[in-house]
Amino acid sequence: MKAHELRRAWTDFWVAKQHTAVPSAGLIPHHPSAPMFTNSGMMPFVPYFLGEEVPPFSPPRASSVQKCVRAGGKHNDLDAIGRSPRHLSFFEMLGNFSFGDYTKVEAIPWAWELVTEVLGLDGDRIWVTCHVSDDEAVALWVDEVGFPAERIVRLDKENFWEMGDTGPCGPSSELFWDFGPAYGPDGGPANPAAEDRFVEFWNLVFTQYFRGADGELTDLPRRNVDTGAGLERMLGVTIGSNTVFDTDELATLVAEAQSLTGASLGHDPQSDVALKLLADHARTMTFLIADGVTPSNEERGYVLRRIIRRAIRFAYLLGVESNVTPRLAERTIDLMAPAYPDLVASRDTILGVLDREEHQFRRTLRTGLGILDGALAGLPTGGQLPGSVAFQLHDTYGFPFEVTTEIAEDRGYDVDRAGFDQDMDEQRRRARQAGKKGGVAVGEEAAEFQRVLDQHGTTEFTGREENESKARVLAVVPAGEPDRVSVFLDRTPFYAESGGQVGDTGTITTADARLDVLDTTYALPGLHRHLARVVEGAIAEGDEVTAAIDVGRRDAVRRNHTGTHLLHWALREVLGSHVKQQGSMVAPDRLRFDFSHFEAVTDDQITQIEDLVNEAVLVNDPVRHYETTKDAAAELGAIAFFGDKYGDIVRVLEAGRHSIELCGGTHVHRTGDIGPMKIVSETSIGSNLRRIEAISGFGPIARIRDEERTLAEAAELVGVPVAELLDGVEKRLAELKELRDQVKDLRAKAASGGASDLAGQAVDGVVVARVDGLVRDDLRSLAVAVRDRPGMRGVVLIGAPDGGGVALVAATTKDSGLDAGSLIADAARTVGGGGGKHPELAVAGGKDPERIAEALTQAAAAAGVG
Repeated sequence: MKAHELRRAWTDFWVAKQHTAVPSAGLIPHHPSAPMFTNSGMMPFVPYFLGEEVPPFSPPRASSVQKCVRAGGKHNDLDAIGRSPRHLSFFEMLGNFSFGDYTKVEAIPWAWELVTEVLGLDGDRIWVTCHVSDDEAVALWVDEVGFPAERIVRLDKENFWEMGDTGPCGPSSELFWDFGPAYGPDGGPANPAAEDRFVEFWNLVFTQYFRGADGELTDLPRRNVDTGAGLERMLGVTIGSNTVFDTDELATLVAEAQSLTGASLGHDPQSDVALKLLADHARTMTFLIADGVTPSNEERGYVLRRIIRRAIRFAYLLGVESNVTPRLAERTIDLMAPAYPDLVASRDTILGVLDREEHQFRRTLRTGLGILDGALAGLPTGGQLPGSVAFQLHDTYGFPFEVTTEIAEDRGYDVDRAGFDQDMDEQRRRARQAGKKGGVAVGEEAAEFQRVLDQHGTTEFTGREENESKARVLAVVPAGEPDRVSVFLDRTPFYAESGGQVGDTGTITTADARLDVLDTTYALPGLHRHLARVVEGAIAEGDEVTAAIDVGRRDAVRRNHTGTHLLHWALREVLGSHVKQQGSMVAPDRLRFDFSHFEAVTDDQITQIEDLVNEAVLVNDPVRHYETTKDAAAELGAIAFFGDKYGDIVRVLEAGRHSIELCGGTHVHRTGDIGPMKIVSETSIGSNLRRIEAISGFGPIARIRDEERTLAEAAELVGVPVAELLDGVEKRLAELKELRDQVKDLRAKAASGGASDLAGQAVDGVVVARVDGLVRDDLRSLAVAVRDRPGMRGVVLIGAPDGGGVALVAATTKDSGLDAGSLIADAARTVGGGGGKHPELAVAGGKDPERIAEALTQAAAAAGVG
C-alpha cells in the first residue's frame, strides 16, 4: 500500500460512517492551550472537545489526515530522528472524532473493521492494551469483536489520556502489531524489552471524565472519541516493515538523499542516520516554510533554523559541498503536492528561503567545525565543552546550541549549558543597548557585516551635501524574508538611524533593477546597512547604482529634529536647568522627547514652552552645523544629546541664537524652515521622567484642519454656528437634563400603575412574573413598588431588556420569611448569569433570554408558589 492509498482508504471508510472529512489544518495552532506546532490530529478540534465551540458537523463526527510536527518543547523527537526506526519530526496523523455522538461502543468495532477488512491486516498479529479500570472496553473487544482475551494487556498510566492537570480525560485502548520473534522477545506490549517487536499503530481515546481541581473524576455529560494513528507507522505495518523509512514517500526521500550525497544505506551506521535524517528533515522544513515559518533566532523560527542546519551539517559530514536543502525540498514538493496542493504555490518561497539559509550557514560551517574539533580534542575523556566555546559557535558561526551538543555527545562529551546561557544573557544585554544606539548588529549576521567592513572600510556619507549619489555595491546579504536584502554601498546619501533620528528611506536603482529602501541602520559602527525590498530585477556586488533618498520625508525629519533642539532649550528656560534629555525619537510625522523633571508640566507651562519655540522659529535665525574638536565644542557650551557617542571630532548644531548642542543628525538651514510647532501630549514614563510628543511643519496645520472639521460637524449636529457652539451645547445639555427628569417621572407613574396590576396576580402575597422591555434599574423600581403594595410578601420579576440579555430582580419584605438573593440564585444561573445576594432586594443579570420561562419556574419554586 502507498501513502496516497492509505489516505484515501482512511477517508472513504469514515465518510461511509457519516464522518465529515476535514482538511488538514496548518502547523501553527491558534488555541491558547496549544503547543508551538500542531502535534496531533485532535489539536484543531480542541475548542469542540472543551465545549468552547459547537462542532459544525452533522452528525458531530469528523475524520482527518493532519500534518504534524514534533520538534520543540514537551513533544520533541529531534534527537531520535534517524536513530529510531519510528520517530519523525514531521508526520501525518490519521484521526476519527466524535463530539458527544458515538462512544467506544462503536469506535472499537469500527477500528477492528478498518484494520482487518479494509487494510487486510492479520488479526492474529494484533495485540490490544486497555486501561486497568476499563472493563467496558475489554468486554467490547472480547464480546463484540471476538478478540482473544489473552492478547489484551491492561496498563495504567500508559492507557489514560489527560489534556492537563484538570479538564477532560479518559481511558484509551491501543492497537499494537507483532513484527515477530526476529524483532524481540515475546510477552506483548507490556514487555519493555520488546518495543521493537510490538509496535503501537493506533490509539483510541475515550474522553468520558472530567478531572476537577481536587483530582476527582466525574462523568462528562457527553462522551467523546479521539483516535490517532500515525500514517507512516500504519503504512509500515501494511507493508510488513517496522521502520517508517521503508514507506514509499520516505523511501523516495531517502533515495534522493543517497543521490545527493553519494552514500548508500547499509554501509555505515552514521551514514544511515544522516540519510534518514535528511529524508525526515526535508519534509519538516518544507512544510514549516510553506505554513509561514521563517528561520530566525526566536521560537518557531529557531526550531526551523535548527532543523535546516542539522540537515546541512549531516550532509556536510557525508562530503556534500553544494546546497542540498533546496533539492530535498523540491523532491518533497513533487512527492506530496497531490495531497497538499498549497506546496506548489509556496514552491519559490520554500526554495528561496532554504537556498539563502544554507548559503549563509555553509560560509561558516567548515571553520566552526574546525574550532569545535580542536576544542574537543583538548578535553579529557568524558570531559565538558566550555559554554564559551558553544556560545562562540552559536554567535559567530551560526551553530544552534543543540547541534553543538549533538556533536559533542556523539563523541562522549557533554556541554556546559550554564556557561552558554550566561554568555547568551550578556549578548542580549548588549543587543538591547545596541538597539538604543541605532541598531548595531550582533549575532551571526555580524560575521558577514564584519567581512564587508574589513574589506571595504566605512561608508562615505554624502547626505549632507546631496540627496542622490552614484555608488558601488559592496555586498548584498539576505535579510530573512524572500524579497528582503541588506545592501552595502561604498557611499550613500541615506542617513543611518542614530541619535534618535530614524533612518532614511528611498530607492536604489540600476538600468534594470529597483529596490525600495525600507530603513537604514548601522550594521557596525560606520557601516551603513540599507534594508531593502526587491521590487524588480536584481543587484549584485560590484554593480554601479543610483541611491536616492525620499526628499520629502527627509525634510519632515529635519524639521522635527531641529525643532527638538529648540524644544530642549525652551524646556530648560521654563522648567529649569535640571532638565536633561533622556531619550528622543525623531520621525517624519512627529517628535518625542524624554527628559528629567519631578512633576507634570502644567498647561500654563506648555503654553510658555510652545511660545518660546515658535518665537525662535519666527525670528528665522540661521542654523549652523559644523565639525570641530570636542574640546572646542565644550568651550562653546555645547550640550551633548542623550544616546549619542562622540569621538574627538564632533558635530555642533547652533539652532539659532539660543541652542548649541552636539548632534550628528540632519537639520534645516534656518529656524523658520521648521514651521510652527505644537505639543500634542505630556505624560509620565517613570519616576522623575516625563515625555513630550510634538509636531512641526505641516503637522500643526493638518491638526488645525481636523479640529475645525470636527467643530463644524459638532455645530451642525447641535444646530448652531461654530462661533456659538459652546452656548449651544450648554443649552442642549440643559434640555437633555429636563427631558431625563420627565422620563424619570413618567417611569415612576408607569411603575406605580404596573405595580397595581402585578400585585393583583399575587399568590400567597408573592408575585413571580415576566416583564420585558425595561432596563435593570426600571425593573428594580417596579419590583420595589409591587413589594410595597398592601399584603405583599415578595416579588420576582424577570425580563429581556431592549438592549439584550436578561434582567432579574427580587424584592421581599422584612417579615416575609423569604430571602431575595435565594429567590433568584438558581434562576440567574439558568439564564447564564449571576448577581446580587441581598436578602431584601437582589438584582442580577444573564445572557440567555431563551431560558426565561425555565428561570421563572425555578423562582416560583424557590418562593413556594410553583
